[in-house]
Amino acid sequence: MVSKRKLSKSDARGDSPIAELPQTKKSRISCKEKTSAEDGVVENDNIFVQLIKTAGISLNAGERQNDIGVDQATFQKKLCQILRKHPFYPRVVQEFISGLETHIKDRDQFRNCLLPCAPVRGEGTRNLVHSYCESLIKLLLGIETLQPAVITLLLEKLPEFFFDTVGTFGTNFPRLIVNQFKWLDKILDSKDLVMKLMQMVSVSPATIQHDIITSLPEILEDSQQSEVAREVSLLLKRDSRLTVPILDALSSLDLDAGLLAEVRQSAMIIVPAVKLEDLPVVIKFILHNIKAVDAVEVISALRKNLDLSSCILPLQMLSSQSKLKSQPQTSSSTSQVSSSQNCVKLLFDVIKLAVRFQKGISEAWIKAIENTVSMSDHKVLDLIVLLLIHTTNTKSRKQIERVLRNKIPLGCVPEQLLQSAFRNHSLIIKDFFPSILSLAQTFLHSADPCVISFGSCMYKQAFAAFDSYCQQEVVSALVTHICGGNDVEVDISLDVLTDLVTLHTSSLIRYATFVKNILDYTEKLNPQQIRKLFYILGELAFSQRQEDSYIQDDMHMVIRKWLSSTVPKYKQMGIIGAITVAGSMAAKRSKEDRCSLERTQQSEEHCRQLSILLDLVSYCCEQSPEALALYYDELANLIEKQKGNLDTQILERIGKSVVEDFSNDFVVDLTPAVDGVHLFPVKSLYNLDEDESQGTIVINLLPLLSQNWLGKGVDEMATRNQGKKIVAPACLSPSFRLLRLYTTEQHNGSMEEIDALLGCPLHLTDLEIEGKLDSLTTQEREFLCSLLFYALNWFREVVNAFCQQQDLEMKGKVLTRLQNITELQNMLGKCLAASPGYVPPRAIFDCEALEAAPTINAVGLVKKKKTGGKKQKPEGSKDSSADHSQMEENPEGNQLEAETTQLEKVLLDTTEKKSGIPLVQLQSYRAFFRELDLEVFTILHCGLLTKSILDSEMHTEAREIVQLGPAELAFLLDDLCQKLEHILIPPAAKRAPFLKQGKACRKIGFSHLCQRSSQEVAQCAVELLKPLCNHMENMHNYFQALIIENQGVVDGPRVNIQEHQLMSSCYQQLLQAFHLLFAWSGFSQRENSDLLRSALKVLADRLKPGETEFLLLEDLISESFHYLLNFQHSIPNFQCALTLTQLLIVIAEKPVTSWKKDKIASLAKQFLCQSWMQPSGMREKGSQFSDALHTLLCVYMEHTDNILKAVEDISSVGVPELINSANDGYSSTYPTLTRQTFPVFFQVMMAQLENSVRSISAGKPLDSSEVQLEKLLHWNMAVRDFHILVNLVKVFDSRPVLSVCLKYGRLFVEAFLKLAMPLLDYSFKKHREDVQSLLKTLQLSTRQLHHMCGHSKIHQDLGLTNHVPLLKKSLEQFVYRVKAMLAFNHCQEAFWVGILKNRDLQGEEILSQDSEENDPGEGVSQLPREDPAKEEGDISGSKGGSEHDDDDEESSE
Repeated sequence: MVSKRKLSKSDARGDSPIAELPQTKKSRISCKEKTSAEDGVVENDNIFVQLIKTAGISLNAGERQNDIGVDQATFQKKLCQILRKHPFYPRVVQEFISGLETHIKDRDQFRNCLLPCAPVRGEGTRNLVHSYCESLIKLLLGIETLQPAVITLLLEKLPEFFFDTVGTFGTNFPRLIVNQFKWLDKILDSKDLVMKLMQMVSVSPATIQHDIITSLPEILEDSQQSEVAREVSLLLKRDSRLTVPILDALSSLDLDAGLLAEVRQSAMIIVPAVKLEDLPVVIKFILHNIKAVDAVEVISALRKNLDLSSCILPLQMLSSQSKLKSQPQTSSSTSQVSSSQNCVKLLFDVIKLAVRFQKGISEAWIKAIENTVSMSDHKVLDLIVLLLIHTTNTKSRKQIERVLRNKIPLGCVPEQLLQSAFRNHSLIIKDFFPSILSLAQTFLHSADPCVISFGSCMYKQAFAAFDSYCQQEVVSALVTHICGGNDVEVDISLDVLTDLVTLHTSSLIRYATFVKNILDYTEKLNPQQIRKLFYILGELAFSQRQEDSYIQDDMHMVIRKWLSSTVPKYKQMGIIGAITVAGSMAAKRSKEDRCSLERTQQSEEHCRQLSILLDLVSYCCEQSPEALALYYDELANLIEKQKGNLDTQILERIGKSVVEDFSNDFVVDLTPAVDGVHLFPVKSLYNLDEDESQGTIVINLLPLLSQNWLGKGVDEMATRNQGKKIVAPACLSPSFRLLRLYTTEQHNGSMEEIDALLGCPLHLTDLEIEGKLDSLTTQEREFLCSLLFYALNWFREVVNAFCQQQDLEMKGKVLTRLQNITELQNMLGKCLAASPGYVPPRAIFDCEALEAAPTINAVGLVKKKKTGGKKQKPEGSKDSSADHSQMEENPEGNQLEAETTQLEKVLLDTTEKKSGIPLVQLQSYRAFFRELDLEVFTILHCGLLTKSILDSEMHTEAREIVQLGPAELAFLLDDLCQKLEHILIPPAAKRAPFLKQGKACRKIGFSHLCQRSSQEVAQCAVELLKPLCNHMENMHNYFQALIIENQGVVDGPRVNIQEHQLMSSCYQQLLQAFHLLFAWSGFSQRENSDLLRSALKVLADRLKPGETEFLLLEDLISESFHYLLNFQHSIPNFQCALTLTQLLIVIAEKPVTSWKKDKIASLAKQFLCQSWMQPSGMREKGSQFSDALHTLLCVYMEHTDNILKAVEDISSVGVPELINSANDGYSSTYPTLTRQTFPVFFQVMMAQLENSVRSISAGKPLDSSEVQLEKLLHWNMAVRDFHILVNLVKVFDSRPVLSVCLKYGRLFVEAFLKLAMPLLDYSFKKHREDVQSLLKTLQLSTRQLHHMCGHSKIHQDLGLTNHVPLLKKSLEQFVYRVKAMLAFNHCQEAFWVGILKNRDLQGEEILSQDSEENDPGEGVSQLPREDPAKEEGDISGSKGGSEHDDDDEESSE
């Protein structure tokens, strides 16, 4: 023992520490430590230094770390023994700590004590010392006798470094100090340590707070985690700067469920305000700690709070600042933008990891997006996350496609959202390119036009935003769609390529080879698609510098091949392709001329090629009138498109031939007699220049047509053999169009050279055909029809040509020509009615011949009109109203009917026939009329034309109502509405065609219109708003005066029926034009916001002239709404009422407010409660009225505050009034409710009732008693309404009503099972009587549904019995679910099951039951009695009396 003691003393290098204790104490106060060198070993007689050396660590000064020569455990054990066996223990501990305090006053020495010790690797200690050693301070903290004092010393030392920046002394001292407390084997008083650390957090700077908080998980003991976590979570609300460290620390702590939910909620609250660089950490915490049960709720809250626009705003600010600063600052801003983008990318990486490795996240996120109903609640985040999930989770792809297919038509995921995603987050979504391509391809296969449009937008945005590889894939996919042959895909893909070649020509040129390959698949393309294809190829071929492009050669070869073909289709394609390429060449030459003053040799070569091409086309068309007419039309389009840019030589070459041809072929001098033999006697008509007796010219129409008609075969063959051009009336209008466009181009818009053609007469025949048609032969009637078609098309082109002339006389003549058009249309309608099977001559030549034959529609309409008679019309009306209510039974037939009504918007009643209006409407003959230009509608401005001018010069009667005649105004408005509907119709409202033929027909007649963008058309429509407002106010005044004059009676004796109908039609079309314009989806785009403001300003100015210049958009919307609302008092018919309501809805949606919603609901109810009479004295009825009523009733239900109350009001007030009225009576409260319209009311009420209850949230165990009671009351009202509606079937037992009741009855029961039964489970004990009453009322309804099932079986109606199996299954589930609810509440004794007898609608028993139903009779009294009942499905449950249930409840408690 003695020898060992001596050995330990000798290790202290000779001198005893006991003898030197007083000296050591003295030196601590008065002396400084001495070092042997600057970075050498610390030499001091300090007891701390001596004991440390004795234990095995050499203290170094300067930059050198402390050296340790023994193992860490050995050091701690040895030092502990020295201290405990020291003669002055425990005072020596205080001296040791004092020495430590003195030693660490020097920052270098303090740093060495905080840093790991360096192992001394001598020969004898090579295997004794570990390669990594802890710091001296940490080793001292591992000694129990020193730990409290060292902890106190370190915490006292920490404030010295509060305001030191990291790097001042090369070391982060606060972090090193805090790190010493991590992973200690034992802490004597951990509670005290944590308390002191938390106190330090409250007073220390943010950086030190960060270090302390993040170190807490490594310092705390398990028992302290919950308490400290709660304390730390409070800091989250107080200081947002600590968000990252707090959430980082909490994610490593074991939190109980309550605290976890609380912290998650706190984290969720700060998401909108947290810094961008901290956002990924917050999202990671929220998603990392999520549980499957709470996933949907948590993610719904997260997506609500997480707004990517707040991430983009700093990027935009930085980028805008960089433009204003100097170059060095710009590079700094660029780095900040890059850093911000990296943060956003990191955010989505966090989401991606959660989606990939946490099972329920992707499903929950999809569900959260799916549950979002409001359009404004959908964000860019939703779209990017859906793309992310589609890329990451292959199992969810079909689900994501379904969600997008459902959301896009509703406007929830508009194209603006997609554009924003690509514009602001292209770096992120580039990783999802395979999914973008896959979704775009899938969407282009869709039947919904707005889904197709969304897919095309995905292609365009991907091409613009991504690199060359992605661009090549996009072009390849588009070419694949085009070569596939599907018309819709071909059209939309060509449109996408057209946009790309316009906006990104240089990028698309690299993939021209792909596009050129489409030339091998032109067999499947129609003429319009050929035009688009050659425009694309022409732009690619002639936008390059190399003029010997292989694309040019290929195009020329294909065009020559087509032009030389004898097949009309190929010749047509060749003409269109040639002129389109000529346009590209002309545009290229124009650019070159602008670039250099001297025409280059290259440009001359272009001119030569262009002349050769045009000569070739002209030569190939001479022998075919239709080909020649198409050539003229295409040349006219070329001149119009290249307005001001077409080469003078080329223009003169075109003009010389066209002027000569037109004069020689179609114009003759007016003479008293016309030579030749013709089918009808020739008479010159419609001359507006009768005062000019000499030099009058005339359009030689009838002789030319007669010659063409009589000698069609012989003359045509002879002309071809002679090689001469065939002159045909089909070329009259196309040739004139080309002539007038050439003239305006040559003379800067002046029409003086050809103004004689405006007033010149036509060679026609006597058109007084009243009573003469029956005496004509079929050939003569058809000749007369063709003559009228050619005359009408001539006048339409004349109006196109001169509509913009400012001269008063010219304007008057244009108005007269409009009047001539309406007169000729009336005559044509009568001739067509007498000529069934007649196919008119083509007037539009850039379409396939088969597309332009409306024989089915026209003949069908004629037959219907001719065979209907006076007696069959009321029956037809009644049947048509019933047909609407059978919508569920025959959807295909309904769709076909809808297509027909869309083509024929204005259907006339019997009274219209009596008043001389044509029997055949011309809507379906649009393909045989020349297209009116948009400029024609400037005629609506004709406020300068006074009545005196019209009376004295044109001999027309004065216009008292409007300056345009009602018929002419109706003609213009009808065409305007068709154009707006075609180009501006909201994508969600478009419908897939029932037949391809119908789709193609709808495109015909809009060739010129489709060459304009929707923005240009909208701009034209906005410019027309002022005259349209004038006309609509005139209509309002007319009907107001009519009401006053007839003392509120519509069918008064002074009412002119024909005039009333024309004015009503004008009113309807005016409202429809407003609706089509404001329903345009383009107004939601940012670039069109000024246009929307201009449109609204026009309407607001009508109420507050001169005060709307500086109004906010919301104020403009409000003023426009009020202006349109004023027209409600003069609405003449129900269709106008519906259109006005729809217009107000469209205006109110930008944005919608509660008072507007109330106004719309009030207006809809007012119209429903109004008696709608025709001028003839009959009530409005028919299929069109039923459709409008259905729509308006839906509008009322959707906008009313309380749907259940509205349903109850109609069913308990309106319907009883109808039941008590006569057979042809109606409800006094709701005059629109008649026996014919009851199926419409019933269907809407059932559908809206079922939809309303689905919005009631399901019951939850945590719901308060008040919430449960509120939901019970809601369900009680819904079940009461359902009971009333179901019982109405006893009175109104028609097939449509039964079908609706069976369908929506099942849906209602299913909603009750899903949403109401959980509520009853948890509210039965508290609200027993309410639950019992609710179930008993519903049971009465289910029994009635059961009776309807029996009725369907007896009558063997297949349409009704199809609903029965699913309905019986739902009724059976309802019985067992009620039993489960009673069992859950320990009242199962109150439940019994029996077999319901089959009964009819009136409740009478049906005796002819199958024998199988009587077999299980003995098993009814026991539990197995459920099985036979289950077999039959005819079961019901009685929930017992209230006393019985009370007893059960009391016993169970």
